[in-house]
Amino acid sequence: MSAAQIITCPHCHRKNRIPAERSPQQGQCGACKQSLFNGQPLELSVQNFEAHLSADLPLLVDFWAPWCGPCRQFAPIFTQAATEMEPQVRLAKVDTEAQPQLATRFGIRSIPTLILFRQGQEVARLSGALPPAQFKQWVQQHL
Repeated sequence: MSAAQIITCPHCHRKNRIPAERSPQQGQCGACKQSLFNGQPLELSVQNFEAHLSADLPLLVDFWAPWCGPCRQFAPIFTQAATEMEPQVRLAKVDTEAQPQLATRFGIRSIPTLILFRQGQEVARLSGALPPAQFKQWVQQHL
């Protein structure tokens, strides 16, 4: 029997323990009672980043900026992926203009940059936007 999984709520950012025998897809937050998955990328900030980074769920972060053309072109692909990849991975976005501390912390030199974290550790990084099929393949390869 596998262990329970710790999943951070995308709404209130509290941690929830989901028993191994339960599907996390139907999980609700014990604190705010909202769904643990909503099929949308989560906007992360300095205030809530750690809560999601330290959860059991792999975290895929898109570091982007509003003025970046490739970032804007890639945004719908990333959003669609959230509906398809949850609950295997949490997709999140960090606006490097609004959250420069996070961009500095992770050494973001070009955007968009995607970083996949597992249990707080970076496991893969990719700079640049990808077409949908290649993006999904890259994520699956590193999960």
